[in-house]
Amino acid sequence: MSEDTKQPGSEGPTTPDGTVSDSSGTPSPSAIPPAGELAGADAEKAAMVEQAKSRVAAVKDSLAAKPADAGAPKPPVKKKEEGPKPTDAADHPLVKRLKAQFDAAIGDASEFIGQLSVHIQRERIVEVCDFLKRDEQTPFDYLSDLTCVHYPDRGDTPFEVVYNLFSIPTNERVRLKARTSEAAGIDSVTGVWPSANWLEREVYDLFGIRFANHPDLRRLLLPPDWEGYPLRKDFPLEFVENAWTERHLPEMTDVQMEQLQQRRAYGLEILSVPQERVMRDIFRGGKEVMPKDK
Repeated sequence: MSEDTKQPGSEGPTTPDGTVSDSSGTPSPSAIPPAGELAGADAEKAAMVEQAKSRVAAVKDSLAAKPADAGAPKPPVKKKEEGPKPTDAADHPLVKRLKAQFDAAIGDASEFIGQLSVHIQRERIVEVCDFLKRDEQTPFDYLSDLTCVHYPDRGDTPFEVVYNLFSIPTNERVRLKARTSEAAGIDSVTGVWPSANWLEREVYDLFGIRFANHPDLRRLLLPPDWEGYPLRKDFPLEFVENAWTERHLPEMTDVQMEQLQQRRAYGLEILSVPQERVMRDIFRGGKEVMPKDK
């Protein structure tokens, strides 16, 4: 039967592009695209990819051609809120009473977050402390702390002894500050507050400030023959081989180390423990025990 006499419905299945294949499902030769060409869904997918590439390229070109200052305005940077600052406390009632009693011996006064600080002349510190302890309105009957601050660049008075006082009956606090030097020192307030004994010894031990009239002024934390004052700003932070380490940590052989441990077991040796020698070797080797802030 010729092609002109084929009955309707005898054609093969239709391919997606509208061509007709034979009964076996094989497309006709005319429906097969030439080599190198995509057919049907593949061609559509390739066209979409090309369109996406062209859009990306166009966006890049527009960004490159746009001047740097033509972009969207940046949001304003929020200014960091400043913290509280010290305020002048010359009109504070306690400062007025102190100035009325001691006049020129009372220096600048400031208040910071409810904490009152008053500078006191070094020579009058004992009188001022005794007055505050006996004050009828706010009796500062408790010395909560006594410490020191080192300002190496501050002329003839690089040290500032700080007294933190507390009034138990009125729940009030005040901080006294007295400037001094290593040579001048300062008077002891142990006659006012006996608890100042060890606090002043600690300041003497770590800062080298001498307290006149102290009942037992000697080192508290470091050995009596230690050289230097560790809390001064000019004290070296790195390990330093000084006279104390040479005297108390001499080089020892393994036999001598074993003998030392045996003597310690019987309580015959109180210095130069093995751990000190281990730490000494670590520092000598240039190793860092803990990371340091750079």
